[in-house]
Formats: sequence, C-alpha cells, structure tokens
Amino acid sequence: MTKIDIRPASATDIPLIREMAAVVFPATYREILSPEQLDYMMEWMYSEQSLARQMNEGHRFFIATTKSIANTGTPCGYMSIEGLHLQKLYVLPAHQGHGIGKALFDHAVREAGSEASRKAKDTNSSEKPRLELNVNRNNTAVGFYSRQGMKILRQGDFPIGGGFYMNDYIMGMDLL
Repeated sequence: MTKIDIRPASATDIPLIREMAAVVFPATYREILSPEQLDYMMEWMYSEQSLARQMNEGHRFFIATTKSIANTGTPCGYMSIEGLHLQKLYVLPAHQGHGIGKALFDHAVREAGSEASRKAKDTNSSEKPRLELNVNRNNTAVGFYSRQGMKILRQGDFPIGGGFYMNDYIMGMDLL
C-alpha cells in the first residue's frame, strides 16, 4: 500500500525541486517547446536564485512523497501556489497515473480556499474567489485540469524574455 504525503517546502528543498524539475520539465515539454526555450525556461524558473526569489515573494511550494512499507518516502512531485494562482504542478514521469497529481491539485484547492477565506474576512468582499492557472495550450495537462473541474477562461501569448512566449490557456474554478 502506497501513501501520498504532501509537505510544505522550504529553501532547503530548492536542490530537490531543481532535481525533480530537471526530470519532469523536459519530459513534459520536449514535444511542445524548442530545446532553446526549454533551457531558457529551466534557468528562468528553476535556477537556485529564481526559486529562492519565488519563495521570498510568496510562492508556497509543496513536495509530494510516496511512502510504503518498504520505504520512508520517495519525492515524486511538487506544486507551488501564489495567492489564488496555481503556478506549478508536476509529477515525475515514473509516478504519473497513481493519483499524485490529483492529491497535489486537491491540496492546492484547499490552500487557495484558505487564502480566499482569509481575504474575504479582511476585505468583506462578496466577489466569488477563483483559483486560476496557466497551462500550455498543447500540454496534455489541459485534460487533467478539466477533469478536476477547471474551465478554460481565456488564452494568451505571454512574452517571457529571450524572444520566447508562453502560449497558454488560463483555466479557473470557483472556490468556496
């Protein structure tokens, strides 16, 4: 029996996040992006400095591990959320299809729901909070997020530097 644990990440986890990203990010995008854009985005999003900056700016990172009788915990994925925006959700290829992505997504929804509740109390707003994310329009994860209840709200081509763009859908789901 395998159990999925999700824990908050800290700056000491930056090497682990980088190690997982070095496997999962190219595997996810090698058929979608050029090698040059992959290299650029890895440095842009996953350098030690970039991850530390993201954490300092309020991105909350989480690490998923699988635990079984045979082991004490194998890192298998990660997620980050900033406010009500799911920034990253990746599961290592060898661990995909075992419910880890759904567990990370459900955790993101709970985190966003808590954030939305805090903001609603602070602002007394009647606006319905919404969790949003950007996902490449050619990424098979579009189907995964749709199955989780997210809808495509809009799309855009966002310049990220180096002459590269992220060609994304912005998906969302109402919270609370």
